[in-house]
Amino acid sequence: MIFTKTEYKERLIKVKDSMQKKGIDLMISQDPGNMNYLTGYDAWSFYYAQCVLIHIDEDEPICFLRAQDAGGGYIKTYLQHKNIIVYNEKYIHAWPSHPFDYLVEEIKLRKWDKQNIGLEMDSHYFTAFCYEKIKAGLPDAKLKDSKRLVNWVRFVKSDTEIELMRTASRITEKAMKTAFENVKEGARQCDAVAEIQRSLIRGTPEFGGDYSSIVPLLPTGKGTSSSHLTWTEEKFIKGEATIIELSGVYKRYHVPMARTVLLGKAEQKKIDAMKATNEALDAGIAATRPGNTADDVAQKFWGVLDKYNIKKESRTGYSVGIGYPPDWGEHTLNISKGDKTILQPNVTFHMIAVMQFGDWGVEASESVRVTEKSSETFCKFTRELHIK
Repeated sequence: MIFTKTEYKERLIKVKDSMQKKGIDLMISQDPGNMNYLTGYDAWSFYYAQCVLIHIDEDEPICFLRAQDAGGGYIKTYLQHKNIIVYNEKYIHAWPSHPFDYLVEEIKLRKWDKQNIGLEMDSHYFTAFCYEKIKAGLPDAKLKDSKRLVNWVRFVKSDTEIELMRTASRITEKAMKTAFENVKEGARQCDAVAEIQRSLIRGTPEFGGDYSSIVPLLPTGKGTSSSHLTWTEEKFIKGEATIIELSGVYKRYHVPMARTVLLGKAEQKKIDAMKATNEALDAGIAATRPGNTADDVAQKFWGVLDKYNIKKESRTGYSVGIGYPPDWGEHTLNISKGDKTILQPNVTFHMIAVMQFGDWGVEASESVRVTEKSSETFCKFTRELHIK
């Protein structure tokens, strides 16, 4: 196991404390990041029904898994075997039959069917069909949205989690260096990304990399005016900029970073835009310290943009840590005006400055940790516009 049983127990205590405050007796968590956080479970099985049950009176979480994936539960989690519920393969894609039919029966068997049940109503992989099965199968239960209860427990990282993120940051730096080397005139975008992916998975001589929740993003040319474009088979062209956003991953912990490359002659408007971007990032990071809010950071960031008359509507940061496809964000804190979330030591977030100007744009970002007195960036890698 990556973490001690003591750390898993501490996580469970925090979740139960939050459940009590919200009036939840039984929590059903289908977010794969939350399942990993609470049990250690880690497999590419999230595409179909699975979850963790946390009951206020139980000493361990209960993992609900497909029979084909049960071995992963025994291998990857710290749980006693009795706390791994296995459902039969007959439920796989056999509508209207569904694995949650079996889950409902298990809940009834434990006499939890008349209690207050918390659901992750807006999490990935919790489908409308899952909800309907629970609602129809447990008519006497009081169902309520847990409002990202487990995600918020994950918000402040342990020192062990921070060390995993430090390792991931070394992989991030290595992959971005690979990107800078391979984004070049005449090369195919897909070939550059093949090398980036290779670097991300190979990791460092000491630590191998994991798969990322999001593939490397590679908006190029006019595509830099959009945030989430991936690569094509087209070749890089002289005079065009390319935005690279990627994340090193170690033991499911992500440390994202974005940078911009310009091929050919330097363009003053892009140099100036990148200068303003970095100045805004620096101002936001300087305001990152315990006791300040996400709004405090955002106000400093947008204060610089206002000075340069740059308009930006999207948020400029979000909490990161454990991630599974399709997203490495934790769905808690936003670095945006009005978010009054108070920063604490070992809160970690991706502060990303996407600047778009019609048919072109630049981008840079840093993954940031709140320290005891201020903050630090995980990666040490130049943010200047990289001109080749």
